[in-house]
Amino acid sequence: MNHKGRLPVKPEQSKPSIQSGTLSNIVYERILSMIANNELPVGAKLPTEHVLSERMEVSRPVLRQALKQLREDGVVVSRRGSGSYVTCRPESAVMQFAPSGSIADIQKSFEFRASIESEAAFLAAERRSEKDLKHILATINELDLCIKNGKLGTEVDEELHEAICRASGNDYFVRARESIKSNILTGMNLTRNLSLTKPKTRLETVQAEHYAIYEALKKRDKEAARTAMRVHLENARVRVFEKSPISA
Repeated sequence: MNHKGRLPVKPEQSKPSIQSGTLSNIVYERILSMIANNELPVGAKLPTEHVLSERMEVSRPVLRQALKQLREDGVVVSRRGSGSYVTCRPESAVMQFAPSGSIADIQKSFEFRASIESEAAFLAAERRSEKDLKHILATINELDLCIKNGKLGTEVDEELHEAICRASGNDYFVRARESIKSNILTGMNLTRNLSLTKPKTRLETVQAEHYAIYEALKKRDKEAARTAMRVHLENARVRVFEKSPISA
C-alpha cells in the first residue's frame, strides 16, 4: 500500500515507465497542490529531498527537476545551506482549471511564446499591412465584447496572437506556434478562466496589454511592439500564480 501522498505505481513496475520529463511535471504539480491546500503554507520549509523523493516514490533527479521549475515559477526559493521555502501560494482554482500534469508545461509554453512572439511582433511592426492592422484591432474589439458579456474568449485571444505572427510575414513564427497549439490553448483557457474569477479589472489589464501591442504595430514602432508582447506574455505567466505584473 502506498503511503499517503505518494504517486501511484503499478505493482509489477519497479520504476515508473513514464518519461522523466512528464513525471517531473506530475511531481511539480503534487508539490504545488500541497502548497495550494496549505499543507505547506507560505514561509514553510519544504521537506528534505530525501523525504520528498521517498514520499513520492521518484528519484532525486526527477524531484530536483520539479523543484527547479517551482523555483523558476517563483513558488519556492532555495536558501544555501538551509533548504527550500514556499514563497507563493497558488489559488486552488489553478488546480481546478488546469488539466492534470499540465501546469509546468503551461509555464514553459509562456516562456517559449515570450521569445517567439516578441520577435514576431517586432517584424510585424515593420511589415504589417493595413488589412493586418484592421484584423488585429477587430479581434481586440471582439475580446472587449467577451469581457463585457462575461465570455471566456479563448478562441478570439488565440486568433489575435496568430494574426500578429502572420503579420510578421514569416511563416516560421506561425509554424512554431502551431507546433504547441494545444499547450497554448490550455494556457489561455487557464489564465482566462482564472481572470473570470477575479474583478473585471483583471481582464481589463490584459486588454490594456493587447492595446499596447496594437498601438506599437500601428506606429510601426518595432522595439515597442517587441517589448509590449514580451511584457504581455511574461505577465500571463506570472498571473497564473497571482504575482505582481511586470511593467513595460
